[in-house]
Amino acid sequence: MSDLQKRFEQAARDIQNLPDRPDNDTLLRLYALYKQGSEGDVSGDKPGFFDFVGTAKYEAWSKLKGSSQDDAMKKYVDLVKKLTN
Repeated sequence: MSDLQKRFEQAARDIQNLPDRPDNDTLLRLYALYKQGSEGDVSGDKPGFFDFVGTAKYEAWSKLKGSSQDDAMKKYVDLVKKLTN
């Protein structure tokens, strides 16, 4: 396992212990970076129109389409570090 992978997984654990809940835009950014870093480009069907949360998550992830998993992991780790300090 690479050092980046270890830092990414640690950041995923660290984010669970934030004292305050981040705003919705930050949560969507975290979600999208995590999904891109762990799974790569968006996959599956877009959720239905009335699934507002699912649609927002899908769209946030799809904006990262084409970016590398390593780049997404680095950005995720940096964002978590910023939120936890």
